[in-house]
Amino acid sequence: MKKNYVFLILSILFINSVQAQDEAATVEKNQFKINPLLSPGFVYEHGFSAKNTLYSEASLIIGYKKNGFYDESTWYFIPRINEQFRHYYNLEKRAAKGKRTANNSGNFVALSAEYQFESISTNEWFNEYCPSFTIGPVWGIQRTYKGKLNIDLNLGLGANFDKYDTELAPIANFTLGWVIN
Repeated sequence: MKKNYVFLILSILFINSVQAQDEAATVEKNQFKINPLLSPGFVYEHGFSAKNTLYSEASLIIGYKKNGFYDESTWYFIPRINEQFRHYYNLEKRAAKGKRTANNSGNFVALSAEYQFESISTNEWFNEYCPSFTIGPVWGIQRTYKGKLNIDLNLGLGANFDKYDTELAPIANFTLGWVIN
C-alpha cells in the first residue's frame, strides 16, 4: 500500500514537472523592453502563438563622424523602426535541457524590415544621411537573465533601398537592455 502512495506522489510530481516545462516552452504573450545602451530605444514583442512573435522596435542610432579635410567632426542621430516576424525554433529543446525559456530566451529565424529616417542632426561639412529601407531574413538569439538583463543579436542579408540605389546589404542588430514587464 505504501508503494502505491509513493508511486502516486511521484507520478503527480512528474506530471507537474512536464506541464511546467510545456508552459515554459512558449513565447511571452506581451513583452516590453527598454534598451538604454548602444542604440537607445523601446521594444514590444507580441506573441501570436506558442513559437511566433511580432517584434517592434523604435530606437535611435548614434554615431560620430570626422572630416579630416575641414578638420571638423559631428555627432549624428538617426531614428529607426524595426519590425520582425520571429519564429523561435528551439524552445522545447532548451526546456528539456533545463535552460531558461522565460522572456523569449531562445534562438529564432525572422523576416526583418527596418526603416532608417533622415538624421535629426546636420552639419554643412558632411553629407546628409539618406533615409533607407532594408528587408531580409535573419537568424538570431535572445537571452534574458534572472535580473531581466536582455541580450538580443540577429544577423542576416537583405535588400537595402534608398533614393539613390538598391543593393544587397548585411543586416545586423545587437541590443542590450532590460525586460520591464
